[in-house]
Amino acid sequence: MELTRLFSPIKIGKNLELKNRIIMAAIHHLYTQDGYATDRFNDYYWRRAEGGVGMIIVGGVRFDDYGGPRSMISLQTDEYIHGYRKFTEGVHRMGAKVGAQLFHAGAYARMDDIGGRAPLAPSAIYCRYSRTTPKEISKKEITELVDNWSAAAARAREAGFDMVELISSAGYLISQFLSPVTNIRTDEYGGSWENRIRFPLEVIEAVRKAVGADYPIGIRIGGNDFISGSNANETAVEFCRIIESAGIDFFNVTGGWHESRVPQITGDLPRGGFAYLAMAIKDAVGIPVAASNRINDPIVAERILALEQADVISLGRPLIADPEWPEKARSGRFDEIKHCIACNQGCLSKAFFSKPVECLVNSEAGREYEIKKTKSQEKKRILVVGAGPAGCEFAIAAAKHGHKVTIWEKTGRVGGQLHMAALPPGKSEFLSLIKYYNAQIKKNSIDLILNKQATANEIAAYDCDMIVTATGMTPVEIPLKNPCCMPVVTAYDVLKKSFLAGRNVVVVGGGTVGCETARYLAHEATLSAEQFSFLLDYNAETFEKVSNMRNKTRRTIFIIDIAEIGKGFDPGTSWTVLQDLNRFDVRMYSFSTIEEAGANTIRITANDAKNNETRSYSLPCDTIVLAVGAKPNDTLFRELSAMGKSVYNLGDSCKIGNAMDAVKAANDLAMKIK
Repeated sequence: MELTRLFSPIKIGKNLELKNRIIMAAIHHLYTQDGYATDRFNDYYWRRAEGGVGMIIVGGVRFDDYGGPRSMISLQTDEYIHGYRKFTEGVHRMGAKVGAQLFHAGAYARMDDIGGRAPLAPSAIYCRYSRTTPKEISKKEITELVDNWSAAAARAREAGFDMVELISSAGYLISQFLSPVTNIRTDEYGGSWENRIRFPLEVIEAVRKAVGADYPIGIRIGGNDFISGSNANETAVEFCRIIESAGIDFFNVTGGWHESRVPQITGDLPRGGFAYLAMAIKDAVGIPVAASNRINDPIVAERILALEQADVISLGRPLIADPEWPEKARSGRFDEIKHCIACNQGCLSKAFFSKPVECLVNSEAGREYEIKKTKSQEKKRILVVGAGPAGCEFAIAAAKHGHKVTIWEKTGRVGGQLHMAALPPGKSEFLSLIKYYNAQIKKNSIDLILNKQATANEIAAYDCDMIVTATGMTPVEIPLKNPCCMPVVTAYDVLKKSFLAGRNVVVVGGGTVGCETARYLAHEATLSAEQFSFLLDYNAETFEKVSNMRNKTRRTIFIIDIAEIGKGFDPGTSWTVLQDLNRFDVRMYSFSTIEEAGANTIRITANDAKNNETRSYSLPCDTIVLAVGAKPNDTLFRELSAMGKSVYNLGDSCKIGNAMDAVKAANDLAMKIK
């Protein structure tokens, strides 16, 4: 398919023309040092500019002592201008435009990040996100803040940025002024709608004055706060109408606040799921509008443009995952795109610990400045045993370095545990990584031999210069008092679909695998999305009845664990899973032990922390599912090592970990081959 719309030019404001309709959204990467541009920051973004994006928006950009941490990009003073001028010149050399998102967190700023100060906000209302009560900003402080905002805009222009973007989304300061939930002021900045929009209008007026009439000003808009009692899409549309007249040239539309209980960037949100928010704004204004959130596929992007839901496509994490996304899409190499799989493990989770952004599927993200891609001088013959993520990543990277690679895989498909990882709700994007591996194996002329159960002797006899084992893991099983022989299976048996659980299920183990498996089991026994749509489309049942059916599961599911259930998830990735478990009334017993399994029950004892007592429970059960961990399947590695062979071990067969660690280790090993 030719993407004629996605790769047509578009003008923003009077003078800014983009070569295509793809922009990179601002994401806080922590690649700068005390606000200054660094080689890491420059090379990361220059790589995306080289990959064909029309415009990159960097940020957030702090401009005072209250808006965000010192790890953010800064234009607080003139001393930052020189470094960012070098940066913007580099982006321009590579054919892209670049904007700066001027950022203020308001109540969302954490005290530790802003020198122990109390955050500034419209009203002194406790903020669940920053876990603090902000200081109500005074009128004098509002004036100072507006002045700082406009001064930063002028510096952005001087530093060579082609546009500035204001942020009025995600629950940050402007959003807080607009919302009746966080703005309960009684002066001219609070109360009525006219008063609540006063602050953003003053910011826009001051920024416009600072940058001049012809310089583009964009704004990142929350299309719906998704907060009870706050602003919905209709209010966002009204706000956009007003600020278009006030001098805004471009709307970049996203979803709700960080506190929203509606998923924003996880796989629970369908591809392009918030395009309707942009569409409502586009239908009401006369300037370009960008759609955002979970648009990781070029065909989805083209469809949004074809239906005139938006004029521009805003990509964030998809360009972390694959900086060449635009060029691959332009040239029709769709199967070569390494899609963002919406795991949030390397981006969102790292941000929770104030660590630089990484990426599960792209181990080079943020390391472009230290990775120099060259072909190896000596072409080696390499045998890789195992075609899971670690094996595939290494094989592809080694082949790109010029080596001749063969993969032996004992099953009939590549991907390993990715097939199971993709099965729970919201995880289907993992399948796109398998699709990528298959395409790259073919493109790089890697010999793939499936259904090959290799022995150490056979491997040792194979004519090659290097052996890599990536043979995965083996699930851990535990002995149970089970005189009635109730079925006991592993979570992997369930997720491989080699066993169908009954109606009453006890999942033993409340870590990530146990919780995800329980979620899968609950969804497997409820009304499917297809059934839900069918019954509503044909008015077969009332909406209330169908909704009730969708929110109930036929199974009774319990999770038990000797520790606290729900631990082990990367920060920011567990809440959708746990929210779903509560929705389906999955009952959880932390700090519990199994006493005995009977004919149709399992007896446990659990520590009731609330009442500081231990209680016994008899749970109805016809299936026990074990999710109590795994151990490396390193038999081949140990046997080959004992034979004196030069062999490397990767992934879970080396050490039980996560896919991101396996992908990084595999690519690092490939770079070290001499």
